[in-house]
Amino acid sequence: MSHDPNCLFCKIAAGQIPAAKVYEDDELLAFKDIHPAAPVHLLVIPKAHIASLADADASHAPLLGRMLALAPKLALEQGASNGFRVVINTGHDGGQEIHHLHLHVMGGPRPWKHG
Repeated sequence: MSHDPNCLFCKIAAGQIPAAKVYEDDELLAFKDIHPAAPVHLLVIPKAHIASLADADASHAPLLGRMLALAPKLALEQGASNGFRVVINTGHDGGQEIHHLHLHVMGGPRPWKHG
């Protein structure tokens, strides 16, 4: 499993930086976003360093599928029972701030802006 020693999310996955974890297995980690944009705002990351969705290839398909399959389970467990959205920001122009593949799972019991 590759890691980038300068990557914030690699440090979180390695346990070097604390996070409010909601799920963890051998390949994936999910934790609460420290700057939530919704009442439920989770990040799901692979433990292996993949810089962005643009860097994923066919060999990553099972991992990407697991990430997406985990999203509804975690959204419901965390209280987004009336819906949620999943977003993957990719690259600078796509709004990606941390260059480690991650998906945002956002929802919760309040009106919030879509888009």
